[in-house]
Amino acid sequence: MDEGNGTAGNADNIADMSFEQALGALESIVQQLERGDVPLDDSINLYARGEELRAACQKRLDAAQARIEKIVTGSDGNPSGTAPLDGAS
Repeated sequence: MDEGNGTAGNADNIADMSFEQALGALESIVQQLERGDVPLDDSINLYARGEELRAACQKRLDAAQARIEKIVTGSDGNPSGTAPLDGAS
């Protein structure tokens, strides 16, 4: 019963989360798993949810890094603006 609802619903919820919310949810899952008092089936579901959260956080970090790398510098070496992430170089 939880498996059907969990996967699709979790993916939608993660997409709606801010980076900070997703990271907080991931930290909560890690704490639960580290305690070791979660039943095996629940641990597997928590691990899967944690992996989805980790992947979402990594995707957002990668996008942020790409934006930072697109900072355009002026002739004096100082940042003079930004270029769109999907813009041509």
